[in-house]
Amino acid sequence: MKKKANRLDAIKMIISSKEMSSQEELLQELAGEGFVLTQATLSRDLKQLKVAKAASMNGKYVYVLPNDIMYKRSTDRSPSEMLRSNGFISLEFSGNIAVIRTRPGYASSMAYDIDDQHFDEILGTIAGEDTIMLVTREEVSHDKVRQLLARAIPNVE
Repeated sequence: MKKKANRLDAIKMIISSKEMSSQEELLQELAGEGFVLTQATLSRDLKQLKVAKAASMNGKYVYVLPNDIMYKRSTDRSPSEMLRSNGFISLEFSGNIAVIRTRPGYASSMAYDIDDQHFDEILGTIAGEDTIMLVTREEVSHDKVRQLLARAIPNVE
């Protein structure tokens, strides 16, 4: 079974890329992505993500994410393709501080995945909407941090 953070990311990507008007439709899409869950779990996830319903251009009520301006529906990539990209954008260093940029809504779950690894070299993370500040021990090289992050975040070079 896939992790909750991955499921929440999948919900965000599906809602961002397709017009979903019912939980049943959303459950079917999630099942297609390998997530099997109950309607009650989906309902809790939608509440946690602060998903609402709003009228689409054709007057149909569909699920929308908060700050929907940040989640324009894109038809050039499927939800699976978007999920494989995992939201990572960039990694930069300043001394023993790293700044990780993500797509909107991804920083929190990505920081959780980093913290969940319990790397001795990483003291901790602080996440916003699209940015993670990561503090490392002073003697740890940037290359070593990149290697560690690659275990928690695919696409980190």
